[in-house]
Amino acid sequence: MSPLIKSILSTRAGFGLTILRIVVGIIFAAHGSQKLFGWFGGYGLAGTAQWMESIGLAPGTLMALLSGGTEFFAGLALIIGLLARPAALGLTILSLVAIFSVHIHNGLFMANNGYEFALALLGGSLAVLLEGAGKLSADRAIAH
Repeated sequence: MSPLIKSILSTRAGFGLTILRIVVGIIFAAHGSQKLFGWFGGYGLAGTAQWMESIGLAPGTLMALLSGGTEFFAGLALIIGLLARPAALGLTILSLVAIFSVHIHNGLFMANNGYEFALALLGGSLAVLLEGAGKLSADRAIAH
């Protein structure tokens, strides 16, 4: 196995990060399914695209597809722990865009549509990016 692939799949983390990775993955996958498919009360791709356009993220359909696809598929990757670091990188970037394009002007608290929830997900994504997928992961099984 190449050193680059081994470094992407390796993990120093234990069971705690495994739990964090799975919980954060479930949240992201659920949010992505709202954007892409309209599941769990979401608006689906067309509704999300219209909203993206309304906040200046154009073209709306492409932005909705990129954000929903990243949330959904990277969330699934986190749940199973497969290519967790690349998935976490995508989710980190997505969280930063959400914080600075939607939530930052509303302050910290969720009650005002603030950035606290996105910040918590950013923290979880960064932890996986830095530490790897944890003991119970497809990445760890492949790397060993």
